[in-house]
Amino acid sequence: MVDVVDRESVPTFCQVVLDCTDARALAEFYRSLLGLVYRPGDEPPEAGGADERGRDWLVLRTPEGAPQLAFQQVERLPEATWPEDRVPQQLHLDLTVDSVESLDVQHERVLRLGGRLLLDRSDDPEEPLRVYADLAGHPFCVFVG
Repeated sequence: MVDVVDRESVPTFCQVVLDCTDARALAEFYRSLLGLVYRPGDEPPEAGGADERGRDWLVLRTPEGAPQLAFQQVERLPEATWPEDRVPQQLHLDLTVDSVESLDVQHERVLRLGGRLLLDRSDDPEEPLRVYADLAGHPFCVFVG
């Protein structure tokens, strides 16, 4: 059964929201990794200033202004144990690059930014990929696509 819907009557996708125990640190990780910018007002405070927004909710956008990721501060967050299923990942982000060489460059960047390697299939001839955990333990993939 095909569900044909009037486009004006459906919601518009806005952003992916990640729970985390340090919203500023996780936002900075993805800002650096993906070349995103803060929504106006969400930028880090000047040195020594209070980071009220960083203790609650932050939004990153593309440089052109399209929403991408938001970060919601929570008190506790059990880290996903993927590939084990004791604590499921519930969602993950897929990021693509255009070559194995780019995959290797991004590998170094992810590690430098504080990400952790969970799985390395960079030698897979059909779909070279690596799976990482971000600073909060959320899994994400970088693959050649």
